[in-house]
Amino acid sequence: PNDTTSQGKELRLRQQYFFVACSLHDIIRRFRFKNSDWQTFPDKVAIQLNDTHPVIAIPELMRILMDEERLGWTEAWEITGQVFGYTCHTLMPEALEEWPIAMFERLLPRHLEIIHEINRRFQQIVRDRFPADAGRAERMSIVAHGNVRMAYLASVGCFSINGVAALQSQLL
Repeated sequence: PNDTTSQGKELRLRQQYFFVACSLHDIIRRFRFKNSDWQTFPDKVAIQLNDTHPVIAIPELMRILMDEERLGWTEAWEITGQVFGYTCHTLMPEALEEWPIAMFERLLPRHLEIIHEINRRFQQIVRDRFPADAGRAERMSIVAHGNVRMAYLASVGCFSINGVAALQSQLL
């Protein structure tokens, strides 16, 4: 839908979540048909996030693993990080989706909690790795300027990141 209006933007986020949630539930249903050990999930499943549209899959898989399957944060995050790859089609800021925090909070409050925790942990890693660069963690934050930055979430939550061309991959 046209996302120049708040209603269009909300519908777009709802649609993205719907398609991601349905896909993940089907993938998990198929996995559980023959498997019960979640540690083998990344050996059986690889999910390619084609641009920022399906990136909500990262917190959705975390939610499923923690809230439905009762895994702890560390185990769920390790599995999630081994399942997703991300391909970025453009680096133009207007094409890199960002969602207002208020919209996320209203539509997907649990996912926002998970995103905040991913961001908190990631920022600590950045601060530990680059102690001399005080502003780096803020510049790399998944949550910034009142928005959730989906390309940043993909970059943190995926085992592989690439552009559609070699130059794009270098810039990423």
